Order: sequence, then C-alpha cells, then structure tokens
Amino acid sequence: MNLPNKLTILRVLMIPFFVVFLLLEPIGGISRYVALALFIIASLTDTLDGYIARKYNLVTNFGKFMDPLADKLLVSAAMICMVETGQLPAWVVVVIISREFIISGFRLVASDNGVVIAASYWGKIKTVVQMLMIILLILNVRQSWYQMLCLVMIWLAVLLTIVSLVDYIRKNVSVLKERK
Repeated sequence: MNLPNKLTILRVLMIPFFVVFLLLEPIGGISRYVALALFIIASLTDTLDGYIARKYNLVTNFGKFMDPLADKLLVSAAMICMVETGQLPAWVVVVIISREFIISGFRLVASDNGVVIAASYWGKIKTVVQMLMIILLILNVRQSWYQMLCLVMIWLAVLLTIVSLVDYIRKNVSVLKERK
C-alpha cells in the first residue's frame, strides 16, 4: 500500500476520534481544540495524498474510490455533529449530503459506462468553503461578528453546493442517457 492510500486510511481512522472530541463536554475547553486539530490534520491529508499521488504517479483504484469517500465521511460526520450541537440547521446538512449522494450516483453510472468524471472547479471550491465553515463552527467564538461570519459561511456553503451540483449535472447529463 502506497503513502497516499495510507494517508486516506489515516483520515478515515481519525473521524471517530474527531467526533468523540467534538461531542465531549469541554474539559477546560480542550476537547474542541483537539477536535479542531484532528479536523484540520484530516483535511490537510486530503490535499497531501492527492498531491503525492499525482506527483509520483501513485494513483490507484483504491485511492480513486476511498479518497472522495473519506472526504465525504469527514465532512458529513462534522456537519451531523454540528446539528447535534445546535450550530447547524438539519436542512443545510440534508442539502449538502444529498448533493454528495447525487454526484456519487452520477459517478457510479459513468463508471459503469467506462467514463471517468473528474472533480470540477466548483466542487473543489465547495469543499474548501465547507471545511472552512466547519472549522469556524468548531471554534464557536461567542462574538456577534463571528456568529455573522459563520452564518455567511453556512449560506455560502449551501449556495456553492447547489451551484456545483447544477454545474456537474449540466456537464454530465449525457451519462444518464441510455446506451444502445
């Protein structure tokens, strides 16, 4: 198993620890900071494993499958926890996770037809904004300006989720057409 795949597995293994620390009652406030560190490290492994895989030609089928899945698991787990803590409305999480299911379905159908669909520019921006939103929500600063910033990031994440979905469907709708 190569290094990028090991980093992807590490990211998946970090998720339960991240969730536990995020949902623990703060022990002197330290549990949120541990959760924050775990989330940031896990997020950075996404960038690092992709960079290493492309630079050293270590792209594998396992990596193509697990890397996006690991990202979806990390972001979904974080947002579900934010619903639990009351920091994120459930409808926001439903919209964002629904987009991921739709895109995964498209990729599955495309793969069955021998077509590989790469991540789009909008999808990458959406992911960065979602991760920044989650980081801000984990920090949970109790200042009105900060709460407004979090609200703006939530709406921006929802908007980019919808834009990236529409862009993705528009570019790949032919995948759903029957082959004869």
